[in-house]
Amino acid sequence: MTGSYLLDPLVFLIQTLFGLYTAVVAIRFLLQWARADFYNPISQFVVKVTTPVLRPLRQIIPGYGGMDLAALVLVWLLATVELGILALLLGIDRSPLMAFGWAIPSVVELFINLFLFAILIRVILSWVSPDPYNPAVALLNRLTDPVMQPAQRLIKPIGGIDLSPMLVIIGLTLLNMLLIPPLKWIVGSPF
Repeated sequence: MTGSYLLDPLVFLIQTLFGLYTAVVAIRFLLQWARADFYNPISQFVVKVTTPVLRPLRQIIPGYGGMDLAALVLVWLLATVELGILALLLGIDRSPLMAFGWAIPSVVELFINLFLFAILIRVILSWVSPDPYNPAVALLNRLTDPVMQPAQRLIKPIGGIDLSPMLVIIGLTLLNMLLIPPLKWIVGSPF
């Protein structure tokens, strides 16, 4: 057995736990940004899971323009703590305080990936013709509409097939490829 026998599962566990909670907080920020229905059962789950941590942070960081800046700061802080812990575990020869900068590309990539997965799920659901009153479908549509509607105006359906999700997925993938590597280079991220 090598030294990474226990280290690899520990890194996986840290990335998974921090990643899941960070994604839920990011979804809360996006739901508020998209003005989603907070009486939706899924929205209620997100609110109940994130409120205990956000409540004290909101006393320090107020919202601005209808956006929950405390949730955005919490996403950044969670990514910072995760990367700082990983840097210590992996023996990265830099100050863990640099994780504050390393978290910036990580957060940007998280938001891009959330939109990518939401659009992919929306496309797959469109193939099975789900109930439009289903809370998950309504929430998914509300969340992805801000990025989908400009593409839908640009590309009209051809023969009943909507190609706009393909345009958005290509655009988000290109954004990820062109934006994240320079950001990581600027902040000196080893991840």
